[in-house]
Amino acid sequence: MDESKEAQRLTFFRLNLLATFFWGSLVSQSVAAPPVEASGEILGKDSAPMVLIPAGPFSMGVPKGDRDGGRDEYPRHEVSLDAYYIDKYEVTNGRYLEFVRGTGHRSPLHPKDPSRNLWNGNQMPESIADRPVINVDWHDAEAYCRWAGKRLPTEAEWEKAAKGTEDRRFPWGNVEPTAKHLNYNQQWIGEKTLMPVGSYEAGKSPYGAYDMAGNVWEWVADWYDPGYYEKSPAKNPKGPDQGTDKVLRSSGWQVETPMVRIFTRVKSNPFIRNESTGFRCAASVQK
Repeated sequence: MDESKEAQRLTFFRLNLLATFFWGSLVSQSVAAPPVEASGEILGKDSAPMVLIPAGPFSMGVPKGDRDGGRDEYPRHEVSLDAYYIDKYEVTNGRYLEFVRGTGHRSPLHPKDPSRNLWNGNQMPESIADRPVINVDWHDAEAYCRWAGKRLPTEAEWEKAAKGTEDRRFPWGNVEPTAKHLNYNQQWIGEKTLMPVGSYEAGKSPYGAYDMAGNVWEWVADWYDPGYYEKSPAKNPKGPDQGTDKVLRSSGWQVETPMVRIFTRVKSNPFIRNESTGFRCAASVQK
């Protein structure tokens, strides 16, 4: 090969190598870079869909003029939250099975009454895969969310996701609850006591989160303090630093109409496992 052809070949090789490196660098940067704007709906690491709750203020607690509710639901106060995601649905048995298989975590079983179990030891019947997991305590819920790269929502985050920024008594508005809105007022009959998540289109919240009333009670991150609303910070409240009980929000399959309220707060021992309590996860938006 003469010198001119060899020089051309080397020049072409170097240009090609440089172009490959430059293109690869661009691709790498585009994959690694976080999105400029948060998407309205994403999939979590557990493949569960999550809806975006935009940043901004909302009024938390019992609206002025309402006369019901516990003392711990007053006073009504304005809270401002950073943007975050929350699971569109309650965590299902099918997703929890992947967590148990992947980590060796204990199965969701009732500690005292086998008739309230939906799992057979470590085995999950396929018929309950899309129904919310139950018989999980606060620590089980927190462990799942951490495994999925998420966290439990704060009480304030849960309430905003349920009601939006307008005054409403229920996730769907102010119309009294019916069987078209939620799963409630039931007796325990085994797996059919619970409905598949997302069954109630008429009952979803303003942001598109389902079953924020009915089906199961939901663990949130906060310690319970009956007087917390009187001293809550106005920005991203996370609840007391310590406590004895954790907070449950939503309402379960067994509740009657008076308990089906966005504002209802229930305290519970964080080690309690029962057939009416589950959870959903949240995640902060990367800045």
